[in-house]
Amino acid sequence: QVQLVESGGGLVQPGGSLRLSCAASGFTFDYYAMGWFRQAPGKEREFVGAISRSGANTAHGYSVKGRFTVSRDNAKNTVYLQMNSLEPEDTAVYYCAADLTTSVYNYNTDSNEYDYWGQGAQVTVSS
Repeated sequence: QVQLVESGGGLVQPGGSLRLSCAASGFTFDYYAMGWFRQAPGKEREFVGAISRSGANTAHGYSVKGRFTVSRDNAKNTVYLQMNSLEPEDTAVYYCAADLTTSVYNYNTDSNEYDYWGQGAQVTVSS
């Protein structure tokens, strides 16, 4: 059974940091590029970051570039999202997703390309 389970969300003050984790099971993790997306109430789903199968290549959305970092540990079947300098505008439900790809170096920024999704983790940035 395929599972992606996010953890590490919560309430944080502006300027603070959080690290989200996404533990994968039920599929061969290192066959998949991984992505993070978020969705705030009343807004469309937004690309946050992605990482290739090997971990060598990453991309981050414009609104989080320089503040958020995607990484992965294939030995632990886990992908991470380190979020620094958080702003109230970062408040959203954050989802990790898996994209089966033959390339170890590529990733997708289009959510429609992803095969599996987690249940989401709430991140709230507020004083």
